[in-house]
Amino acid sequence: MNQKKLLKKLAAFTGISAMAAAGNITAFAADASETGIGTGGAIISTFILPMVVLIFLYLLMIRPQQKQEKETREMQENLQAGDEIVTRGGIVGIVLRVDDNTKTVLIETGSNHVKLRVVRDAIIQNITAEEAASAEKAKAQKEKANKGVSLSKSKDE
Repeated sequence: MNQKKLLKKLAAFTGISAMAAAGNITAFAADASETGIGTGGAIISTFILPMVVLIFLYLLMIRPQQKQEKETREMQENLQAGDEIVTRGGIVGIVLRVDDNTKTVLIETGSNHVKLRVVRDAIIQNITAEEAASAEKAKAQKEKANKGVSLSKSKDE
């Protein structure tokens, strides 16, 4: 979901909540005058629930989306010739040239060596970088496992 649409829905929700809270406060005030109980707790509870919902939505929806957009932007800025990429349209190709002035990338696709010029923002995945990162992670795990095995052997001896 688009962040702007989400924020508009959130604003509408809080506006409706505020109107409902105003009605509840009036109702609680009328009840409180009859029973002699203060309205401080009712006011706090009607404003705490919407705030908790807003915090919950931020932590579960908005923050992860911003983090993913930042990672995608960094990946697009760090493209180099020779990287295998995937575009939003599903085109897989190899980067031939990156043009920083026009923010476009020249890619080569298929066995016929078809060349396409693509806007850098249309690239969603850098397969080469992901493979290098996963290989590095596997190597680190293997080294960690080897250290664990060598430590257990030295303890047994």
